[in-house]
Amino acid sequence: MSRTLHPLIRGTAVCVALASLLAGTGLAATQARSSERSELQSALDGLVSAGAPGAILLVRNGDRTLRLASGYGDVVRKTPMRVDDRFRIASLTKSYVSTVVLQLAAEGKLSLDDSIERRLPGVVPNGDKITIRRLLNHTTGLFDYENDPSVLKPYLNGNLGYAWAPRRLVQIALSHKPLFKPGDRYSYSNTNYMIAGLIIEAVTGHRLGSELRHRLFQPLHLRSTSFPLTPRVSTPFAHGYYLLGQPPATDVSGLDPFPWAAGAIVSTADDVVSFYRALLSGHLLPPALLREMKTTVAEGRGQSDIPGQRSGLGLERFPTPCGDAYGHNGTFPGYLVYAFTSKSGRRQTLLMVNESAESLPKRFAPLYFRLLASAYCQRTP
Repeated sequence: MSRTLHPLIRGTAVCVALASLLAGTGLAATQARSSERSELQSALDGLVSAGAPGAILLVRNGDRTLRLASGYGDVVRKTPMRVDDRFRIASLTKSYVSTVVLQLAAEGKLSLDDSIERRLPGVVPNGDKITIRRLLNHTTGLFDYENDPSVLKPYLNGNLGYAWAPRRLVQIALSHKPLFKPGDRYSYSNTNYMIAGLIIEAVTGHRLGSELRHRLFQPLHLRSTSFPLTPRVSTPFAHGYYLLGQPPATDVSGLDPFPWAAGAIVSTADDVVSFYRALLSGHLLPPALLREMKTTVAEGRGQSDIPGQRSGLGLERFPTPCGDAYGHNGTFPGYLVYAFTSKSGRRQTLLMVNESAESLPKRFAPLYFRLLASAYCQRTP
């Protein structure tokens, strides 16, 4: 779904937080692990104190992994957040979908230079000018269906179970004029990945969920990862909260997974970092296609929350105080999550909170991004 924080909590505050880290702020690498763990737990608790119902932090360096949780996974029942709770990973889903597309390219079943028209005849106007590569790196110029008020209206009115068909969301997007000519520049659009999912189904003859399970979930033993087409999430899971009008925030865990290929995967912190480690360490794609995936374009001002962030093929590159990280970020009603992985796949961090970004107070953003970068850059978990 939407990939940036609400304007009230992004921008200057985030820039200041990251700038301070680049100047040397963070956990000292010489501290004992017990002290580092204590400081990370304290910072995670700080996110809850700043307004998040609960939070999960996973830090992995080589064969060492630190898992921390804070706050509540269910506010009503006062159920503590657990490190193995499932949650909606939102737009991190795009990394998985892009990986499947690139695997199909490796098998010669499609090419990144194929047009949409070739793979989905008659679906997208001017589709002969838009390549699959442009879908994956958001340079198509196609309108984002999420920005049409009719899409979110049922959910904002309380009808969380309302189900949009992927093709209908594409139609809604295409009822709007393109933002620019294909290839001219970058503009994040969930519509791109809806179309990519439809191409996967057209090329393979199988449901998208089946391809994800067969190619990624099962081979990587991601037993807590699923691609649900109904609102139900298997337990244990972290309930997600969204402010619908006046406080308190509403439990929106029962929201229909309408983003489909753009953001419907449910997973755990361990499963997510296992996927990104396999991807970045070269276990899922041939070297040439992994290089294609990591080839980025500038996102431009106002397009991201971290200054200098760039977009590849379903994989984002984030600047950090200790070098670039790859991964993705995701916001879905009820959840905010970022996943960072180093180029080699050895260093990883995932940070999730179970409330929508736009529901959180201004003071939250700098705390979140400071912890994300500090956890990623510490020497050992």
